[in-house]
Order: sequence, then C-alpha cells, then structure tokens
Amino acid sequence: MSRPLILGHRGARAYAPMNTMAAFQLAFDQGADGIELDVWLTADGIPVILHDEHVDATTNGRGPIRELTLAQIKRLDAGGWFAEPYQGERVPELDAVLGAFPGRLINIEIKSPGDRDWPDSDGIESAVADLIDRHHTANDVIVSSFSLETLKRFHARAPAVAIGYLYATEHPLDGPFLGRCQYVHPFHELLSSQSMRSVSQWQVNTWTVNDPERALELDAMGVHALITDTPDVLLAAFV
Repeated sequence: MSRPLILGHRGARAYAPMNTMAAFQLAFDQGADGIELDVWLTADGIPVILHDEHVDATTNGRGPIRELTLAQIKRLDAGGWFAEPYQGERVPELDAVLGAFPGRLINIEIKSPGDRDWPDSDGIESAVADLIDRHHTANDVIVSSFSLETLKRFHARAPAVAIGYLYATEHPLDGPFLGRCQYVHPFHELLSSQSMRSVSQWQVNTWTVNDPERALELDAMGVHALITDTPDVLLAAFV
C-alpha cells in the first residue's frame, strides 16, 4: 500500500453517532482500512464502547458508565443526540463489534478515568483480552491507552497482541516498557520531520487528522496510519 492506513475515529464520526455500529459500518463502507473505538467496563464487568467516562454526552442517560450495568446501558439511546435518523442506536458491546467485523483492523483504546494511570484495575484489561481470545482476533487488533499502567497489565495478560501508547503532549518517551510497544499514537500536531526521528523505533498511528493537506504531509513523514473522523475525505486525498 502506497498510503498510510486510514482508521475511522470512533467510526466515521463526522457522519454518524460516534462509537456506534452505524458509525463503524459507515467507516468500512467508505473504504476505511480499520476503525478506532473506546472501551469501558460496566458495573457488571462487560466491555462496552463509549468515549466519555459518563454516558451523559452521547446518550439519553446519566452517570458514570462504570456504575451502570449492561442492562441499564442497553436501554440507552446512543444515536438521537446526533441526528433523528439515528434515534435508537445502542451502546455496543465490544463482543458484538469483534463479531461483526471479523478480520478487520480494530484499534481498541482502553479508557481510564481522566485518561490517567490508575494503579489498580477494575479488570478491563483481562476482559478485553478474553474477548480477543474468544474471537481469535489477536492478529487483527491494536490495543492502545494513554495509561502505561493499563498497557502493562494488558500486555502481561495478552503478550501476543500489539499495543500502542497514546499521548497528546510532548514528553520524553523512555522507560523499558515502551520498548515492548509496537506503536506510538501521538496527537498529529506533535509530529514534524524532526519529531518523527525521535519515534523511529515505533510505527506511528496519529490522530485526529481530518485535513487532506495535513494527511499528505504526515504521509511524507512516514506515518503508518491516520485516525480520522472523515475516512472518505482522506482516502480521496490519496487517489
């Protein structure tokens, strides 16, 4: 492939409600090479797809997702906030997404409160790893997080699955564990020809790139993948 991989950010979120099956399907329909999504654990230990720590912003519910059961979450409308035609879209389980898109590249971002390192786990790393095992998708997924502690726990449970360290500010990328990461996932504004040299030991998947000119610049720098709200727009830039 002569261009970077194009991954739909929370699906094709510019056109459909983020982190729903509709957004994921649309990203693939537009030609995306893969999708990126966000995972939290419910109060009863089920990995579900939602970006925020609370359900308030993208559903008709209220409260922290980690304090709601799967049954409570499945009653929520996750599409009506975006547009009337999507009313009735549900918060998907990770299990359903992995089952719906076998063999497709899926970047699973494991979330943590405030996107920070948390010393204790609620079990989300093992729960995600169990689903990857069940669907035999170890070669088709990347697991990423802003939390190195989360990545360490996940890697200990599933060392064969590729992992990527997410970051949004400039800081030294050092420490022995980072050497076990196959990818780094920086915010695209941190990248330049000079900074790319400092991450040359990793493949670089960068977010959130919606401008075609910037996409071409990043391609010239040698990034591996572009995570975008608009897969169709970036794909057209490489025609």
